[in-house]
Amino acid sequence: MRILTCNIRCPSISDGENNWPYRKGICADVVRAQSADIICFQEMWAEQFFHLRNMLPEFECFGIVDEPCGRNPMNSIFYRAAVFTVVSAGGYWLSQTPHVPGSKSWDSHCVRLANWLRLEDRGSRQEFRVINTHLDHVSQLARERQAQLIVEDAHAYPGEYAQILTGDMNCISGNRAMVVFTAGGWQDTYATIHGTENPDNTYHGFLGSDFQEAIGKIDWILTTGRTRVLDAEVIKDTRNGRFPSDHYFVSADVCLDGA
Repeated sequence: MRILTCNIRCPSISDGENNWPYRKGICADVVRAQSADIICFQEMWAEQFFHLRNMLPEFECFGIVDEPCGRNPMNSIFYRAAVFTVVSAGGYWLSQTPHVPGSKSWDSHCVRLANWLRLEDRGSRQEFRVINTHLDHVSQLARERQAQLIVEDAHAYPGEYAQILTGDMNCISGNRAMVVFTAGGWQDTYATIHGTENPDNTYHGFLGSDFQEAIGKIDWILTTGRTRVLDAEVIKDTRNGRFPSDHYFVSADVCLDGA
């Protein structure tokens, strides 16, 4: 199955011609071209959710609104309805009170959360779990503690249980937050295929190769449990020279062990 993680950049007037209304068609087209089975979005506001849900009718979707009385399902997971059935679904806030909607801790600049689906493959009847998140972009302490919460949550499942973690971690390989994931048993799909966890930037500010800062790969697809990685790529597709987001999307082809 192909997994796609996409920070699609929330709508912002400051983006000018790259604001969502002017690139929503590009975004949908680039996403569809990947023929993914599971698509994990970050920074998804309500208008983006409804547009992409309409553009991807073969997908069902699940997201949690980040703040009380909010409308934006920030970390939404889309999955092919013909391929998977949902066993269970849930989520939690990346804070000291993970059950409290809208909570944040450790000087986290934004409210951050993780949401997950337990899915069963209709063909093989094998079950696995997908977790989608977006760590804080300012506080290093928050990133580390947020990563630890995700690790602790994943450890509630047996070691062989297949799990896939996607998201914008706002940090590169070697950052202490990524060390927390590695120590917790997570492996990077890109490194498994290419031998490095840190290729070129995945954030590029709508500039692509013209972006000058050396940030590295901050968008990740990780696995744990009985999984095999068959391929992984950073998606740099454009349409008429324009990008679908200020991040490149990342894909991984993952096989459940035994499937």
